[in-house]
Amino acid sequence: MSTIDETMSKHLQDNFSNYTYDMFMMNMSSELEEMDLFSEWVDILNKKDLYTFEAVRSAAQKTEIDLARQNGENVHIINLSSYNYLGFSYHPDVIKAAQDAVGRYGLGASSSPVISGTYLVHKQLEEALVNFFGLPDRGVSLFTAGYSVNLGAISAFIKPGNHVVMDEASHMSIIEGAKLSGGEMTYFKHNDMAHLEEILKKVCDGFTRVLICIEGLYSGDGDYGNVKGVVELAKKYGAYTLVDEAHSALVAGEHGRGVCEMQGVLADVDLYVMTFSKAFGGVGGGVYGKKEIIQYMNWYAKCRMFSCALDPAVTGGMAKVVELAGTELGKERRLRIKDNANYFRSLLQDKVHVGGNDSWVVIVNFGNEAKTLNLNDFLQREGLDTSIIQFPAVPKGGARIRMFVTSEHTHAQLDKAADIILRAAEKFDFLKK
Repeated sequence: MSTIDETMSKHLQDNFSNYTYDMFMMNMSSELEEMDLFSEWVDILNKKDLYTFEAVRSAAQKTEIDLARQNGENVHIINLSSYNYLGFSYHPDVIKAAQDAVGRYGLGASSSPVISGTYLVHKQLEEALVNFFGLPDRGVSLFTAGYSVNLGAISAFIKPGNHVVMDEASHMSIIEGAKLSGGEMTYFKHNDMAHLEEILKKVCDGFTRVLICIEGLYSGDGDYGNVKGVVELAKKYGAYTLVDEAHSALVAGEHGRGVCEMQGVLADVDLYVMTFSKAFGGVGGGVYGKKEIIQYMNWYAKCRMFSCALDPAVTGGMAKVVELAGTELGKERRLRIKDNANYFRSLLQDKVHVGGNDSWVVIVNFGNEAKTLNLNDFLQREGLDTSIIQFPAVPKGGARIRMFVTSEHTHAQLDKAADIILRAAEKFDFLKK
């Protein structure tokens, strides 16, 4: 070990709780110091019983569940870290549909969707989605990961010389999709339509293809995107729109068609991105758009072309989810998740710094990243599992507790969760002054 390695290791041993994972991301040398140091850091946290991540779940993502931590310790928690928003992943009809699909088609698709991996069950899911969203001139392109949808859709739609304009709060998959496309990239201030218009005036010249990328619900902030405002500006300047409805498809809007429906612009959005691991309760994703665009993406989105098709079991289960989401059951669960989110937020908003608006992603800001390890450990031990995010996922000094409320939580569970949060806020000093 070199002198500098020994010095850094000594500093890590003495200051482990002040380290955050972004400190291990950059290393310009030919050596692998950052990997060795990261491994050492994780070992230290495990020895100190502070490593709360990758805790093993032995059952479905229900509202309460047992976790096995890395040190072998078991804890029973209220689950606010899973985005199984409508509880469909463990609905008996969904499980039965998945079982029927795997019995008919086998475990995997065993081929790219454009070669021999497209099964009847894939077409049934595509048709179900088109019917659910209610625009017959549209189609759906299926991907094996939600992250891959933005990578594939943006890089197929945008070419070098084109332009991608993104909200600065956009998900990493949008950013990496834009990079992969080779197009020019510009960010506008979060939900700032005046700033977006300034940019569009410069880049929309009538010859350059411009794609504006936003989200329906920003999960890092818990607030809705201004989809209507973006669509109006896109029409004014001849740009195209991509709206990532990962956290809002099936949940937002009267019929569950997302924030695009809620804001009255579903028919005006060019590319509607959905992730199947959230309210759908499965895995994968899709892009919904005009049939001509979808057919093109099926061939030119490389991460779709060169990936195996969605596995039949999950596909069959999600087709059933889409069916259920369009029934009274879906409507009831959409109403209940909003009631639960409003109730939970009301327990917190006067006592801690709550971000977002009335969405089911409830944000509590605690600021200092150095608190993350001990705070997360406290929450788990007290019986609450959350999704804590920090830099670089959010701005430096903007660390926060992110909680996903579902339709299946009870008010009693939310009461207990709020009590744990408030006790943590007192202990770690992030109560409102």
